[in-house]
Amino acid sequence: MSVKTEKFGRTPSGEEITAYTLDDGHLSFRVLDYGAVLVNVFVPDGHGQKDDIVLGYDNADQYWENPSCFGATVGPVCNRTANATFEIKGQTYHMPVNDGVNNLHTSSEEGKGFFKKLWRAISGEDFVTFLTEVPDGECGLPGTREIVVTYSITVDHAIKIHYHATSDKLTLFNMTNHSYFNLDGAAAGSISDTMLQLFCSSYTPVRAGSIPTGQIASVHGTPMDFTEPKKIGRDIDAPFEQLKLTGGYDHNFCVDGYTGENDLVPVARAWSEKTGRQMDVYSTLPGVQFYTGNFIGDETGKGGVHYGKRCAFALETQFYPDSVNHVNFPKEVFGENEYYDATTKYKFSVR
Repeated sequence: MSVKTEKFGRTPSGEEITAYTLDDGHLSFRVLDYGAVLVNVFVPDGHGQKDDIVLGYDNADQYWENPSCFGATVGPVCNRTANATFEIKGQTYHMPVNDGVNNLHTSSEEGKGFFKKLWRAISGEDFVTFLTEVPDGECGLPGTREIVVTYSITVDHAIKIHYHATSDKLTLFNMTNHSYFNLDGAAAGSISDTMLQLFCSSYTPVRAGSIPTGQIASVHGTPMDFTEPKKIGRDIDAPFEQLKLTGGYDHNFCVDGYTGENDLVPVARAWSEKTGRQMDVYSTLPGVQFYTGNFIGDETGKGGVHYGKRCAFALETQFYPDSVNHVNFPKEVFGENEYYDATTKYKFSVR
């Protein structure tokens, strides 16, 4: 197996963008050095028919905006930070306000944030590594930071994403991949009938603005319970306050097997009864944001297909949202003598 490269347009400032394709004969995927974005994932169904199963765009221009973060590597801090403010050792820091009064995914109006950067790339036989440096103070976060994200194909037909980051000051790191999956094919429409199991017996409820309340609540007896497999759409419109607040599922679930020791543990299993495609998610991280695309606008994606509400789902492995502001949440503070290191696997098979 080797990595294929091809041109994928230019940045607004004229820099050339390169796409990298990894293919093991069963699974193939394509990533960009712009934003370390995952553009395509091709896997077979039960009849051997391969389809692209992630949402995205055909050209570079559409990735400048990318309002739904299709395929994006999100960081340094994914998800929401309350009031765009946090403290480390008594020092207060202010992030860009870009989601009501809060910060979402670190990004600023100036286009800062990981999925708006052109990364340096190094590729090998079965991997491509993206590297970037972040100056002290960018997006309000302290520390001169070095970030490395590696995509690879494993022997069991999985996309493995490895994140590594260092900083010369204590800072926040909480990176994720924001791919949207539809196991019937990216153009197939509703994911209501997709089966899902989350290996998570608790979640973090939110208040208005999708900021965690600080509570860690049991899923049992609620529409949030995916400990046994069920269709994504079965309870999505239930008269449950948490679902009303977010227009469907858009919550962090707490991974039962999390060890804090960088062990890969099962997070989720999703499959299509129509195509037989199955995806298993493993991670070293304590949480996963399950999002059902409740706010995807009428966007034109790959092949001219119009994406809409609930046409795909995301499983974003992460530290809990707003962790830095909750003493009972696993901490996302790293730097000085402690580096950030995390791994997620998306394994594909046929039932």
